Amino acid sequence: MPASANTDLEPIPLSALQHWLYCPRQCGLIHLEQVFDDNVHTLRGQAVHARTDRPGVETAKGVRVERALPLWHDELGLIGKSDVVEFLPDGTPYPVEYKHGSRHKAADIAACDDLQLAGQALCLETMTGRAVSEGALYYASSRRRRVVPITPALRVQVAQVAQAIRRMLASGRLPPPLEGEQAAHRCKACSLLERCQPQATHAALTQARQNLFEPDA
Repeated sequence: MPASANTDLEPIPLSALQHWLYCPRQCGLIHLEQVFDDNVHTLRGQAVHARTDRPGVETAKGVRVERALPLWHDELGLIGKSDVVEFLPDGTPYPVEYKHGSRHKAADIAACDDLQLAGQALCLETMTGRAVSEGALYYASSRRRRVVPITPALRVQVAQVAQAIRRMLASGRLPPPLEGEQAAHRCKACSLLERCQPQATHAALTQARQNLFEPDA
């Protein structure tokens, strides 16, 4: 496949799409401040990707399977690599993203995985000139796939999230931590919880707001 053309856009990793939708602050810590810590969830994810991270090509039942295929989308400024791309007999690419855990995830968490897969699909479309109408997420614990249609709504969301990430990177400002129900279950599973210190940050923000409205002594 041809090499990626030069553009004025600073490329955003495809993984950042998933990070942003999960938590903008997590995305900022990883892609703006360049920090990352492991926990049991990230280590399990690394184990799942151990094979797919090694580039390779094989053919089974008329389907060419490529692992760790470089991906890019110049117009959106996205770059990364696939876990697996299955090229159907007519040449149509079918992206398969590997995740740890079960496919029976909460809908809001599953949506984060869907967005990353959609980003891969858009890259493959612009690279190959072929429409990608669906892909799949393979969950290691259940050893089952979940088919994801690449809908118009998902396509728009990929572009919107890429723009939001680019604005965050350009500003150099770390987004605030999540609040409420989202924070209750997402923060607990995040490997960056100790770095993020969401409770301390919320306390500082609350105090700062109070100081704005308190009369001078």
